[in-house]
Amino acid sequence: MIHAPTTPASSLAPHAPLRRYYADERQHRSFVRDIFDQGAADYDRVEWLMAFGTGSRYRNEALRRAGLRPGMKVLDVAVGTGLVARQAVEIVGDPHLVFGIDPSAGMLAEARKNLSICAIRASAEYLPLASESFDFLSMGYALRHMSDLATTLREFHRVLKPGGVVCILEITRPQGRIATTLVRWYMRAIVPLLSRLTCRGRGSLLWEYYWDTIEACIPPQRVLEALSLAGFADVKQSVQFGIFSEYRGVKRKE
Repeated sequence: MIHAPTTPASSLAPHAPLRRYYADERQHRSFVRDIFDQGAADYDRVEWLMAFGTGSRYRNEALRRAGLRPGMKVLDVAVGTGLVARQAVEIVGDPHLVFGIDPSAGMLAEARKNLSICAIRASAEYLPLASESFDFLSMGYALRHMSDLATTLREFHRVLKPGGVVCILEITRPQGRIATTLVRWYMRAIVPLLSRLTCRGRGSLLWEYYWDTIEACIPPQRVLEALSLAGFADVKQSVQFGIFSEYRGVKRKE
């Protein structure tokens, strides 16, 4: 487990601008929204192939490790097609206890096909939700797509009840040059190829961009610092299989 120190910061981009894809922050937001809209219909299929069908089990175990229990009220940020939310519903036992938000209309449409949760189109940086509304907040593999991580985490802290838990799942670069090279090759070449073969070319740019954001993302220690600065206590990171980071924090009780 890694514990975070505290150093002052007011804003934090998860990575430097990727000029290959967009020119500025305004284009960044629209670019990300558009590629997820384009890849939404085939997202679950590519994810299943990419993870060899093990993704749902991992997500379920990760949520349980973070402390999700039956009866908790959950906000799933960047709900996407509902991959994390489905596991949250299974754990809490009632779809009405799980709420989702996402800026992509295409992703939300896919989520609504398979889940009876309440889900709305919104940005993680500005949650249109009341303060102290949720027991648990999850975000799966979307930290890299935020515009301002510091603002996002402050919003997470605001909407959680005292004692509430934030759980952020993310893919991070493995330790070591050989491991990084292998994962880069798989994510940058094989996964986009799978997308092109199985989805008739739709959305393959999403998976090329996926690895580039992983490689450019700030290190875990910066994420931990941002969680602490947003007001979270007991901030930790655990790593599964060398690349799957689970960040956790708790909102202090008054």
